[in-house]
Amino acid sequence: MNGLLVLQASQSSCYRKAGLDIWPAIPLALENACGMEIIMRVIAGKAKSLPLKTLEGLDTRPTTDKIKETLFNILQTDIYGCRFLDLYSGSGAIGIEALSRGAKEAVLVENNKAACAYIKQNLKFTHLEEDAIVMEQDVLSAINRLAGQEVFDIVYMDPPYNNDFERDVLAALNNSGIIDKYTIIIIEESLEADMSYIEDLGYTVYKTKNYKTNKHLFLNLNE
Repeated sequence: MNGLLVLQASQSSCYRKAGLDIWPAIPLALENACGMEIIMRVIAGKAKSLPLKTLEGLDTRPTTDKIKETLFNILQTDIYGCRFLDLYSGSGAIGIEALSRGAKEAVLVENNKAACAYIKQNLKFTHLEEDAIVMEQDVLSAINRLAGQEVFDIVYMDPPYNNDFERDVLAALNNSGIIDKYTIIIIEESLEADMSYIEDLGYTVYKTKNYKTNKHLFLNLNE
């Protein structure tokens, strides 16, 4: 994690005792003394190494830095100048990474009110808010609102694992007009999730990247 941690508001006094005036990053040596948690960071680009706040617990289950780095290495030639749609955005780490690496615009969709507040804080802290739109609503409603607008170049979705939410999302995207055959669609799911229905919805899986407990599937809409 490159020694980056975040102080929660309740830990601000510990920061001051350590002689640190800026909240986002402190040395790992202070972790035990202050009881702080290691958090996400921006991997590369304009906001490189800046830490990101994220909710505790599994409700928003942030993608780890290692997996995020692998993902963006795969997408590296597609990010610059793209329109990026981040569904089930959580802390906004994926959409923010895309913006940091040169995406023209990112739309971040998250239904959790507290998580949305963190997204906005993270965008402000990384100075990327001007190129971002945060939609605080459920994913299917957001797709319905976006329908008929400009096509997205990349769509990323990271729903709660093993709930089959992707089926309805892929169907909605197919009927929305916001993707085309050139759009790259990435799904993050558990390693054991059965995604065999994807082709029946009009998509082709052209790449699968497996990790220890989860995976990324890369899809295109069939012509």
